Amino acid sequence: MPDWQRALRRATLNGPDYPSRRIARRVTFYALLGLSAVFGALCGLMLVYSIDLPQMDDLARYRPNTTTELLDVHGKPFGSFALERRVVLPYSEFPDVLKQAIISIEDKSFESNWGVNLVRAVGAAYRDLHSNGRAQGASTLTMQLARNLFLSSEKTYGRKLQEVFLSVQIERRFTKQQIFELYANQIYLGHGTYGFEAGSEYFFNKKVHDLTLPEAALLAALPKGPEAYSPIKFPDRALKRRNLVLSEMLADGKITKRQEEAAEAAPLGLHLEPPANSVAPYFVEEVRKQLEKQFGVEEVHGAGLKVYTTLDLDLQQVANKAILDGTATYERRRGWKGRLPNVVLDGADIESYRHPDWVQPIDIGSYVHGVVTAVSAKRVTVKVGARLVVLTPQDWRWTQNTDGDSFLRTGDVVYVKVQSFAGDGTLNASLEQDSGAQASMMAVDNSTGEVLAMVGGRDFGLSQFNRATQAQRQVGSSFKPYVYTTAIEGGAKPTDFIVDGPTTFPTPNGPYTPHNYEGDYKGTMSLLNAFAESRNIPALKLADRYGIRKVIDTAHRFGVTSNIPVFLPVAIGSADITLAEQVSAYSVFPNDGIRIEPRYIRKVTQADGLPLDAAPSQVSEVISVDTARTMMQFLQAVVRYGTGASASQLKHPLGGKTGTTNDFTDAWFIGFSPSITCGTWIGFDDRESLGEKETGARAALPMWMDFMRAAIATKPDEAFPTTGAPKKKLDVPMSASTNVAKPVQPLVPKQEQSPEAPSLERSKPAAPASAAPVPAEEKPKMPEASRPAPQVLAIRVKPSVMSAKSTNERSGVSNPPPDIY
Repeated sequence: MPDWQRALRRATLNGPDYPSRRIARRVTFYALLGLSAVFGALCGLMLVYSIDLPQMDDLARYRPNTTTELLDVHGKPFGSFALERRVVLPYSEFPDVLKQAIISIEDKSFESNWGVNLVRAVGAAYRDLHSNGRAQGASTLTMQLARNLFLSSEKTYGRKLQEVFLSVQIERRFTKQQIFELYANQIYLGHGTYGFEAGSEYFFNKKVHDLTLPEAALLAALPKGPEAYSPIKFPDRALKRRNLVLSEMLADGKITKRQEEAAEAAPLGLHLEPPANSVAPYFVEEVRKQLEKQFGVEEVHGAGLKVYTTLDLDLQQVANKAILDGTATYERRRGWKGRLPNVVLDGADIESYRHPDWVQPIDIGSYVHGVVTAVSAKRVTVKVGARLVVLTPQDWRWTQNTDGDSFLRTGDVVYVKVQSFAGDGTLNASLEQDSGAQASMMAVDNSTGEVLAMVGGRDFGLSQFNRATQAQRQVGSSFKPYVYTTAIEGGAKPTDFIVDGPTTFPTPNGPYTPHNYEGDYKGTMSLLNAFAESRNIPALKLADRYGIRKVIDTAHRFGVTSNIPVFLPVAIGSADITLAEQVSAYSVFPNDGIRIEPRYIRKVTQADGLPLDAAPSQVSEVISVDTARTMMQFLQAVVRYGTGASASQLKHPLGGKTGTTNDFTDAWFIGFSPSITCGTWIGFDDRESLGEKETGARAALPMWMDFMRAAIATKPDEAFPTTGAPKKKLDVPMSASTNVAKPVQPLVPKQEQSPEAPSLERSKPAAPASAAPVPAEEKPKMPEASRPAPQVLAIRVKPSVMSAKSTNERSGVSNPPPDIY
């Protein structure tokens, strides 16, 4: 080998004399080659995953789902809708104590890191991939935000790489305050709550800026495991986790040792927020359906709308109490029926039993179901949620049972009314009865059509069926105003006389012989007295005289959309109509003949305060002012000395009408003051009889009076318009093509009933009715083509309906029959 080659090998450490060097070179070459491959792969992966990541511009425009809030007429919140229960706050609204607690337990270096702590990130990735639980504690706040906003919960290195890359992008684009704000409003805290403001309201029923140190520490403890550390499900775990937060705050110098010790000694202090929509659940459902129809489900449940409703929260609470007290009074009057469900006989365990009532807050006056846990002759213990109720003989005296163990058993589900809170933590209550009787109530403002209060049943938790808007029930004598309105439009006068005596009406099915409720006859009497005393024979004679078809047409003009069969007994209430329709129709009378479609919403604004388009009110002139004021004489007479005379003790201008159906299956009272119209109904869903003599005046009127007593308390000087007074002016937004009633032609004696008209049974004046309530969706609706196109205008409705002048000045009736004179 030439000398120069030998010298080159020595200089490059090559050749047979240096074998280890040769191996080292090869190893180095292959190592560099491998590192280059890994680097290229990482670059490729980063490129792939970065392409799939959300753009920061989208994050800048990000708006989380927020809670839609319902407000009453006084601005008080009473309900909400939410896919994710969240209230978004700016950074400045979060108190320092909460910020310090979150940073101490979740990300101590939050203020100084760039979104990723490499050492902690590797540890987090390892735990995410090798643990059964969710090991998120080693992630920074920014990484948690990135994961919660944009990434799935799958445990892969690819997802972790996306999380790291996205965190760096977030840190580059947003300030620390903006990142904290996004995190604090987005994080899940359990039980359907998102963000610390919603969590504070849920767990402590207070705003986040009012949190104490132990409360703030408890909330900061939840992001690690909202379910695992739930203070409701696992209070011991939650307490330990809260105290860990406090110790971390002490280590970081955020609190003193004295503050830590005091906070650790404090109990969890939960004060859970009352369940959403518990005060006016039936009203809230009506609002929800209307909003979803107008704006869509996603907008309603996630856009953070503010809905200014027509509800008066104070009156709603009065209505709730009136219905519960009224049905309880009826149940006691009915006597103890027993037939209680028993959880033990049903195979359930008393300790694990939970009744739907128990999610509602329990206050004095609350009616709630409970389960009997112990029974003796003079003492009965009832479990109501986490509390115990002790009943003594005076609490069940009305049942006519002397000893508790003679009619109650362990495991019985009973109904009680909370009377007071005892010093030992137990509740004092009276035994009540829930045999299935239901009741409903609805009240509207006459001048605006705004629904002020609505109760659709005794317990929304047990039955969401709204008996105010969905239940079509026989209305009894509360239908008679439509009969008398038809007669007045034909020229009849309150002073006209009619014979209340035995009579028979010919029908295609044979003769029909009706009777009065009392079973007697009063002979000749004025129309005014016949109406006030709710006599059946005069009403049937008027309907027969002017035609039952015209009476039904009158009811439809008043806004009744329910299908009404052409039977003469409809005149005395065999038609099935909803309470909402009746209340809306009756408001026509104090409104001087103008009907305003009931509405539930005043206005809706977006989260930024911008208003959304409001639906216009549907307003129509149903009858002339003269007819309306004449009918007011009839309706006020009912309260002054007729079947509703009990209401006269309120000593206020009032009018209305009772209603009682065959076999006492339904009891009604619909009435009004100059400003408010309210209706009540009581009955059983299966149309079981309420019992002998359970009339509208006895079963329904007391509930109406309880409500109206509060409704008129602030209006002592109001009065109905007098004869000759100017017509009532109603300034309401309404459709430009609002329906206006046409002039009513003089009524003449009815034509012979057409052969195709439905036949009548001889002795049963009730029209066929289904055994179960009919949902609103199944009710006949007015044709869409007949509804005016909405265009909001503020106009004043002028009278256009003129009653025909009578051709007989003495009777006021064209061609009066022999029994009207």
